[in-house]
Amino acid sequence: MKLDRSRTALVVVDVQEAFRPAVLDFARVARNVATLVRGARILGLPTLVTEQYPKGLGHTVAEVSEHLDVAESLGAERSARPEDFRCGRSAQMFEKVAFSAVDADGFPGALHAAERDQVLLCGIEAHVCVNQTAQDLIADGMEVHVAQDAVTSRTAENRALGLHRMERSGAVATSVETALFELLRAAGTPEFKEVQALVK
Repeated sequence: MKLDRSRTALVVVDVQEAFRPAVLDFARVARNVATLVRGARILGLPTLVTEQYPKGLGHTVAEVSEHLDVAESLGAERSARPEDFRCGRSAQMFEKVAFSAVDADGFPGALHAAERDQVLLCGIEAHVCVNQTAQDLIADGMEVHVAQDAVTSRTAENRALGLHRMERSGAVATSVETALFELLRAAGTPEFKEVQALVK
């Protein structure tokens, strides 16, 4: 059940401005999500990002979006060139109104095109959008790893409930540092030094 960089995509769910004053530990979670995004780029992981009703909830917060190379908006989907997306040089972003990322227009096709069967999942809120995304990905046969220090909810009870439900459904609990070092596999490489600098 280890993450494998040749099999893994990063999915970032709804880390948006409207949640900043509403959820627990927003600053820490946003910082950890940004670390995952930066690590994914170093390691060449495809990255998919969702925004729940951005007209009302705002866009992905600056501390995360500044590390995303996302192509100009094309309707509901901001698309990267396929080769840049697959090797982690750029991300794909999807607007949604459904809670699960899997129900966002274009998301399933992009994940399929990435040719990955593991997902490293993070975002907001643990008991709603992150949980429903995890449930749908697991139902679709994906192996899901949830970075517990990169998810949150408005209350501690709902965060705990979301994490519990995902684990009971077969998701693997992990952390930002655990996931990045699993993906690295070994020390002594230029990538190791870059990732090590991120988590220090």
